Amino acid sequence: MRLDKLLCECGKASRSEAGKLIRLGKVTVNGTVVKKADFKVDEHADKVTLGGCEVCYKKFTYIMLNKPEGYVSATDDPNEKTVLDLIDIEDRRKGLFPCGRLDKNTLGLVILTNDGEGAHYVLSPKHHVKKLYRFECQAPLSSEDVKNLENGIDIGGYFTKPCTINMEGLQSGTIALTEGKYHQIKRMLEAVDNKITYLERISFGDILLDPSLERGQWRYLTKDEESIFLRTGK
Repeated sequence: MRLDKLLCECGKASRSEAGKLIRLGKVTVNGTVVKKADFKVDEHADKVTLGGCEVCYKKFTYIMLNKPEGYVSATDDPNEKTVLDLIDIEDRRKGLFPCGRLDKNTLGLVILTNDGEGAHYVLSPKHHVKKLYRFECQAPLSSEDVKNLENGIDIGGYFTKPCTINMEGLQSGTIALTEGKYHQIKRMLEAVDNKITYLERISFGDILLDPSLERGQWRYLTKDEESIFLRTGK
């Protein structure tokens, strides 16, 4: 791999910035200053430093974010704050994107990654990866409403797949989906003449939202969580 590409993929600099840093002698490979941006390195074996700090290469990055209200699940938006605005600039440079979308005012678990293949797999409805949400609604849900929602319901030209609802009161509970249509849960409740007043994603597959993360906080997935994501994505 080219040295400037390594620095770029590790989020240390843009491609042009990396070239400047290399030419200024700020980068070493195995203890030797290298001033050529196209110098070839073994990203898994060579020791690269920038300004005296080691640069550790990792092919993919996986981040857990506790999304707050008011942020859109996008990589860029001219009018709105995005979930990437909450992440450090080094990680934003790695080409991260949200694995699935939450509405602007929906809270909770978002996984950010640059693993396109893995994300594509877990988001595909045919692979039935479960997403669990905690919800509150405006009016009580009857047992008939719950049954209709669980069996699948018309949300305006699309009939939803079966889901699982566990009520924790007359107007709150959890709902588990294996798909993610636009505003799906909101539209499902509207289909039974109700309205969502609170919605939070609390798990993605077997990855649970870390209760220690405050709204807007994030952390890297643990090795076990990465294994779960990668196993889910096979």
